[in-house]
Amino acid sequence: AQEPGTPLSDQEYHQFFKFLRITIQARTACQLRELYGCKNSLVQRLDEYENHGVIPLGPICSELPENPSFHNFCTFSLYRCIMKQYFLKV
Repeated sequence: AQEPGTPLSDQEYHQFFKFLRITIQARTACQLRELYGCKNSLVQRLDEYENHGVIPLGPICSELPENPSFHNFCTFSLYRCIMKQYFLKV
């Protein structure tokens, strides 16, 4: 463990910025979804990429006690965006 107040090591900076870039990309995808909706071809390509080429049909089950299922993948993705839980899986 590093002493509080000291800079990150080179390896720690690599991990920090890797996570930051991924989070910024996820936030950008959410902004596209919110602006253009799930029927937009770019948004659909992102959804397909996330799901190995196929957008899952609903209902979508989750392990969230407050939301055990979602009507479709779009609703689930919007939930992730709103809650800022970008990497939540079902």
